[in-house]
Amino acid sequence: MSARSSVEEHASFVRSLLSGLGARPTERVAVADALGRITASPVESPIALPPFRNAQMDGFAVRAADVAGATDAPVTLPVVGEVAAAPGLPSPLVPGTAVRIMTGAQVPDGADAVVPVEDTEPAGQAGEADGAHAVRVLRARAAGEYVREAGSDLAEGDDVLPPGLKLGSRHLAAAAASGLTELLVRERVRVAVVSTGSELVAPGSALGAGEIPDANGVALAAAVRAAGAVVVFEARVRDDVEQLRAELDAARGAGAELVITSGGISQGAYEVVRELLEPLGAWVGAVAMQPGGPQAAAAYRGMPVIGFPGNPVSAQLSFELFVAPTLRAIAGLPAASVASIPLAEPIVSIAGRRQFLRGRRDGEGRAVLVGGPGSHLVAGLAASDLLIVVPEEVTELAAGAVVETIAL
Repeated sequence: MSARSSVEEHASFVRSLLSGLGARPTERVAVADALGRITASPVESPIALPPFRNAQMDGFAVRAADVAGATDAPVTLPVVGEVAAAPGLPSPLVPGTAVRIMTGAQVPDGADAVVPVEDTEPAGQAGEADGAHAVRVLRARAAGEYVREAGSDLAEGDDVLPPGLKLGSRHLAAAAASGLTELLVRERVRVAVVSTGSELVAPGSALGAGEIPDANGVALAAAVRAAGAVVVFEARVRDDVEQLRAELDAARGAGAELVITSGGISQGAYEVVRELLEPLGAWVGAVAMQPGGPQAAAAYRGMPVIGFPGNPVSAQLSFELFVAPTLRAIAGLPAASVASIPLAEPIVSIAGRRQFLRGRRDGEGRAVLVGGPGSHLVAGLAASDLLIVVPEEVTELAAGAVVETIAL
């Protein structure tokens, strides 16, 4: 790669370094822990769904032939029992009788319909409380009405979930209803996040002179998880080459397949990532973009290391542009949404740099700038819901001009 790369060149270079992450091994996880994971193979149901005939409504289990006359006049049937949604096998239904039944309860043998309670009224016998032993059916029901047949949702051995599916709560419901306790899923990409800079301290620490909270560690780890990967190692290092080397070795020992670093790749002194990795063959240079010009990419002991600038806005945008697309694709997540919308106001840009300006949609669907272009404006990024992309050759855009935007 040249000393200054285009956005496309650097994105392609990073993709090539991460290409080995795509073929994922598999692992079994508990159904309760499988939200957001990707199924590695078809998932068969070991049972039929539902596993037995059950009532779709609260009402009375009957023979359809016994209530056919209700089309012309109410039919009265003796109520000889009750079936709740509970363990146990109900007694067969005697012709000419009814059994009170609850939603989800097993339909007795001999019954072929359920009359909803709304279509009935009590029909007590002399000397007894109204409705104690008889029911008046006001509407005929055909065989099969309000009866869920065994296997009507899924037959035993059928696939309840396909391979390559990103699991949501509805999919986990189907797996649990099938009696499954584990699912075979693709392993997530294991990522380490390392913040560099002697000025960094843990968020919430009392700040000494020249110290700032480490925003990148928290933000990049969250971005990794949002892209469908898992963070297996996090560290914050001073501007010390040997400490960085030790942390990279520790990340490798923790099983990381990819390391994301922030800071330490510019042209000044104390650029710890550059100092460690450039002698090992890393590319450390500039990309024709703003913010996020300084970038780095390397392999450390066979492990890809992608280096971003230390400014939090630059680090976040760099992740979204260069690493998130690969991780999302592996995880089965959709790519970031791209749309063309008009500007609400004119903008001025720098020639030779692709600008990624922070913005949001206004009430009329136009792009409005939020904050300025500076790479330190974290609050402006937090208030944004999109990036406004200004090509390298464009220096001015009028209000109403249509621009490409990337959803955040």
